[in-house]
Amino acid sequence: MTHKVVQFNRIGDVTFLRNRRSKNIKISVKPDKTVLVSFPFLVSAREVIAFVQNNEAWITQQQNRFESKKSRLVEGLEIKTKQNTIVIQSGEKSKVEKKGNTVHLCLKDLDSPEAQSITENVLTQIYRHEAKKILPERLRELAVKHGFYYNKITIRDNRRNWGSCSSKNNISLNLQMMKLPDKLIDYILLHELVHTKIKNHGPEFWRELDLLTRNQAKELAKQVKKFSTYSI
Repeated sequence: MTHKVVQFNRIGDVTFLRNRRSKNIKISVKPDKTVLVSFPFLVSAREVIAFVQNNEAWITQQQNRFESKKSRLVEGLEIKTKQNTIVIQSGEKSKVEKKGNTVHLCLKDLDSPEAQSITENVLTQIYRHEAKKILPERLRELAVKHGFYYNKITIRDNRRNWGSCSSKNNISLNLQMMKLPDKLIDYILLHELVHTKIKNHGPEFWRELDLLTRNQAKELAKQVKKFSTYSI
């Protein structure tokens, strides 16, 4: 099955997608609680379905996390970013007003999907602005400090990963990194800088990354996984 949707009792519809670039079975749960499973061509349909069944508890947990976040938009809520504060308000119509470093986000119906979508779009715009100001300079600082060389840097709204490094040492960073604590941002930047020298995730890669993170590479990687690449 190249692309197929299968319904599971506990988690609903799951879309299965064979991917030539996949090395392992990967499950993604999106904010709308839909589930996408990508897997290598050599993995059988029976194997991948069994994998999903074995991970139903984790999938349900992720769906519940997104469900709980849907109702968190309340009057007076403040969402703080690195350089700005978004203040949620209710009103007769939805609008955005920025005063200094404070963004007043007025929403017509705080419980509606539209309010959630508007909030996510505003937050993404702020993350993009802050990422362009902060990430290139911080990457340059770490590269100079540790003796790495890279080519170009791009910043994107990427739902698949936090960052990547190409064969030509072009580094791509996810603007959603701006929601992370500073130490995890530095970890991701160092992760991609190490890839300018080592193009895999073998033992040599982790040894190099451990040297740069005081032997905390695996622990920091585990902490990053607690965050979603989606805005809210």
